[in-house]
Amino acid sequence: MNNKKIAVVLSGCGVMDGSEIHEAVTAMLAIEQQGGVYHCFAPEGEQNVVMNHLTKQPSAEKRRMPVEAARIARGDISSLKSFKVSDYDAILFPGGMGAILNLCDFAQKGKDCTVHPDVERVVKEMHAAGKPIVALCIAPVLIARILGDVSVTIGNDPETSMAIKAMGATAEICSAAQVCIDKKNKIITTPCYMLDKSLKEVAQSTSNAVRDLMDMLK
Repeated sequence: MNNKKIAVVLSGCGVMDGSEIHEAVTAMLAIEQQGGVYHCFAPEGEQNVVMNHLTKQPSAEKRRMPVEAARIARGDISSLKSFKVSDYDAILFPGGMGAILNLCDFAQKGKDCTVHPDVERVVKEMHAAGKPIVALCIAPVLIARILGDVSVTIGNDPETSMAIKAMGATAEICSAAQVCIDKKNKIITTPCYMLDKSLKEVAQSTSNAVRDLMDMLK
């Protein structure tokens, strides 16, 4: 059996300033459970914000994305600079504030945000190659900014939906655990913690998204 290879792009470690750990881990688990294999990547560079997840207050610390993301990947992680489209069947972006603080600056600039150059490169190259892109929670705004005319969901948040539309994309309204599939562009998105309230629900959302990804890769 030729296991499908999925690249998972992390932005740090923790919901407030990096990748949402529950979304990342349940997505990686779902990939393995559904017959795929994954490898983690992170862009070079410092996090734009570092938060104390206990006090929920900003910290003066400096932290690098690959170093923090390596916590989730158990050290088995590569620089996104080294990513080659030919090596992978699909790519997946967990949510968490890191997606809109580190992978792009949507948190500060909304529809006028700019994207980390390595992130922009890999998304454009995967799209050009006709390979699927999965984005969880808030990460779909990243895909909307890079690709423009695509359909994604972030659940039903009106302000974010307006920003997605302003970037030229379509914001589909979805309930928790529902998956939005843009078949033309091979983009799969699901709300996760934009709507889900528990780890059990997030696990269902990520499992559903990976299920639809595996169906697309058949």
